[in-house]
Amino acid sequence: MTDLSVSKALQNAKRIVVKVGSSLVTNEGRGLDGAAINEWCRQMAVLMQGAGAPSGQGHGSPREIIMVSSGAIAEGMKRLGWASRPTAINELQAAAAVGQMGLAQMYETKLRAHGLGSAQVLLTHADLADRERYLNARSTLLTLLKLGVVPVINENDTVVNDEIKFGDNDTLGALVANLVEADALVILTDQKGLFTADPRKDPRATFVHEAKAGDPALEVMAGGAGSSLGRGGMITKILAAKRAAGSGASTVIAWGREPDALLRLARGEPIGTLLVAQTQKNQARKQWIADHLQMRGAVLVDAGAAAMLRTAGKSLLPIGMTAVEGDFSRGDVIAVRDGTGTEIARGLANYASGEARLICRKPSSEFEALLGYAAEPEMVHRDNLVLTR
Repeated sequence: MTDLSVSKALQNAKRIVVKVGSSLVTNEGRGLDGAAINEWCRQMAVLMQGAGAPSGQGHGSPREIIMVSSGAIAEGMKRLGWASRPTAINELQAAAAVGQMGLAQMYETKLRAHGLGSAQVLLTHADLADRERYLNARSTLLTLLKLGVVPVINENDTVVNDEIKFGDNDTLGALVANLVEADALVILTDQKGLFTADPRKDPRATFVHEAKAGDPALEVMAGGAGSSLGRGGMITKILAAKRAAGSGASTVIAWGREPDALLRLARGEPIGTLLVAQTQKNQARKQWIADHLQMRGAVLVDAGAAAMLRTAGKSLLPIGMTAVEGDFSRGDVIAVRDGTGTEIARGLANYASGEARLICRKPSSEFEALLGYAAEPEMVHRDNLVLTR
């Protein structure tokens, strides 16, 4: 992609989510890197004050910035004298509790030195899976931005478990970008960006300057986790960019120690790998549905129903369902899978799982006899359904 306007996608971004990884924040586990954090805070201050615009364009418009920062567990490990990341959930939570104190203090100190206020926001997936809590989180973050305060967000690792965790802060960064309808997501990492293969193993690997977010070829290029400190890797960044694109946010993956990286990106310089969002922003309700990481159940559909969902924009009718999986209630977000088991959509269930099993493969004219009442003719109405593939 060579379109100049595309290559400068971040130049016009007003609201930006910046995510930094554990290895950068803690200088490869040696402890919080005050100099690096200070640099990011300095650059954020410049952008929020409206400076850092392209040459000849004045001061530009002030940017709104949210920071998603890893590092609590890594900092806690350092303070506790642990050489390797523990696997026991209670030890991880303890490390997070210890490290979070230092992480919050560091950001408060560095942001305050550049004239900015800060706020610590700790989230779990449960906070965003519940519609009311989702809206409350969104309202809080937007209010902080309006007040000129930088929200510093991390996963609430002190209480998180497998059922409510995001899995990694790349995913959290994308969810936050969707939550506040950010224009761009910047993922600062210890790599220059994305290569077609691992350059440490393949001398033929070439750097990817620009690509379409969500392109399946990107997932093939990306490797596994590259650090013992964090939980992510290039693959999580590729998937985060795909998720952020759902709300229209383009993503840049760049080296966190690149001089003035944030300022230069805001000027339109082609730093790192730019993954361009190809879709229009989802409606807020549908974006909330799309952002669910865990679902309580699923329905399997036949080829005809799958085609109607994919190409005709229709609702899902029970007559097209072949099976029901899991235990869910009316109003829960469920997955819709085709005959191969591939998720093709997700949406709000109009019937609980027990009822869904009774009306599976049945026309709506039989619902009253089967259930004792007649309700919606659809299992998932098209207004509450989001295609995922």
